[in-house]
Amino acid sequence: MKIKSFLTSLFFLLSMLAAWSQESSVLPNDLPFETDIEKSLWEKSLSESDYLALFRAVHAENEMQAQKWEEHISTLDKKFEKKGKSLKFVRTLFEKSHQNLFKTYEQHATFNQMLSEGKFDCVSGTATLGMILNKYGFDFEIVETDYHVFLIVNVDQKPIILESTLRIGGMITNSGEVKNYLKAYAPEEASSYLDLRQRIGSPNQPESEKTIFRKINLTQLAGLQYYNDAILHFNEQSYRVAAVQLEKAYKLYESERIEGLKDLAIDQAYKNLGIDLRK
Repeated sequence: MKIKSFLTSLFFLLSMLAAWSQESSVLPNDLPFETDIEKSLWEKSLSESDYLALFRAVHAENEMQAQKWEEHISTLDKKFEKKGKSLKFVRTLFEKSHQNLFKTYEQHATFNQMLSEGKFDCVSGTATLGMILNKYGFDFEIVETDYHVFLIVNVDQKPIILESTLRIGGMITNSGEVKNYLKAYAPEEASSYLDLRQRIGSPNQPESEKTIFRKINLTQLAGLQYYNDAILHFNEQSYRVAAVQLEKAYKLYESERIEGLKDLAIDQAYKNLGIDLRK
């Protein structure tokens, strides 16, 4: 009887987990999308755990852009066969990404702009390196700060910094330099102000504003790409579009900065334009 009772309970638990998994992969009906392509990329990311689809979703364009990515991966596959999970491969990954994809730094360039024009920023650059490290099974972390994101990858039990925006000097392997780099972004106890209207990767960030230093995953990083795009629209007083982008951003990353800016966009739309976005 005890065995039968245990098996019944186990079956019930597995059924609940399967139902939860299925429900979590269903796209919310009320989530607003710019195009059918964007919606299909979200559906693909949920059903196949496809991070690439999620990063391509912001101002999504046709499948031709994916060809550039596939060519890059094909090159790296051959390098990985020879070098394996090593420091040499990480260096190759970093250098080849700059050669093939990271052509011109441009503040708040989207992932799609990187694929089509070679324009990149810290979010699209970090997304590129992170997805590839994930593909090859590396142990890595994405770090979010007030206005910047970067990677820490562990190779042979040693942390290495990958600063995607620096072609030269962006791969930091010296332990002392790694420590100094991390210290420069460490939060300060007296800091409590974060300008919600400043995008991730802003070159005008005040040195005194150090309030965020947290590890995030690739899905949350995709949320920050939507957040960056929303701020562009917010600063142009396109509050409705900003609120829509922030809704998708919050779906991917339940961050206080995303929620705060969404509330601010709704408030500004009503005060300045007389539009109630809560309806």
